Amino acid sequence: MAGPILASTLFLLTLFVTSAQAATNSVICPSDPYLDPRNDPCNALGYIANNTLTAVAFVYVLLVVLIQTYQIIYNGGKFMLSMVVGEYIYALGFAFRFAVHNSPDSLVIFITEDLMIVLSPCFFIAANYALLGRLGREIDCAHHILLPVRWLTLIFVSSDVTTFVIQAIGASMSTSTVQSSALTGLHIFLIGLIMQLVSFIFFCAIYARFIYKVYTEEHDVCTRDSKQPWYNDWRALAGALAISCIGLLIRSFYRVVEASQGFRGNLSTSETAFYLGDTIPICLAIFVYVPFWPGRFIKPAHPYAKEQKEFNISSPSIV
Repeated sequence: MAGPILASTLFLLTLFVTSAQAATNSVICPSDPYLDPRNDPCNALGYIANNTLTAVAFVYVLLVVLIQTYQIIYNGGKFMLSMVVGEYIYALGFAFRFAVHNSPDSLVIFITEDLMIVLSPCFFIAANYALLGRLGREIDCAHHILLPVRWLTLIFVSSDVTTFVIQAIGASMSTSTVQSSALTGLHIFLIGLIMQLVSFIFFCAIYARFIYKVYTEEHDVCTRDSKQPWYNDWRALAGALAISCIGLLIRSFYRVVEASQGFRGNLSTSETAFYLGDTIPICLAIFVYVPFWPGRFIKPAHPYAKEQKEFNISSPSIV
């Protein structure tokens, strides 16, 4: 719970600071912002956002987050709260793309939209970090996770928050009309993206090792749910986590390459690249938990379960 609250606070604070900064920037903008957006110095996107694509993405994400909100209320899984929070922010980011279409030269609107879309995947990554530890405990195979479960989530979520802050600072500075400050901000933002990517790759390697160990050394665990419908098998949830990680990895690689090309690179000024490299992979990464909501597979332990188990072990048998 503390992670989403802290991240939300940092996000809103960053949003406030960057919006205030944008209000002080002054650039001579063309009278018709739709005439040549690619060469418009005031158009940070480099193109006019397509409202049809924006509407499809907005409705899609909104449906996903509403379903997951229902799931978290009725089926549990509060450890996935950061994903739900991130999806609301992500959907709001697409809502602001309508405003960007109507006011393509508004830096304040662009900053608001860009921060919400660029930073919200940090929430999705944090949810996957939390899920692995829960899954390991659920199937009694936490000992196959390379790091102790009690440290796994703390280490990776802390890394996620750190890279979140670095990206937020870099994104804030990159909106400056002072070229040197903007370039420094872009470099900071790129560093944050690279650090996040490296951390996430390490996590994916830990997860891949965990699955390999379970499948090769825990035959009983692998067949535990074999008589259950496939959609209730814990292996379906394990597959969903893998698919989500792949989607987020694709998005992370795309963002690193995009930022490395600079402000007006081919990727950053292409709406097609934005949807193919960023939106679609993220939509896949979050949608996969709609049919395979972790709360259906992982139930919270009874508060006295551990004490009862220890009591049964330590108590002498009465014959």
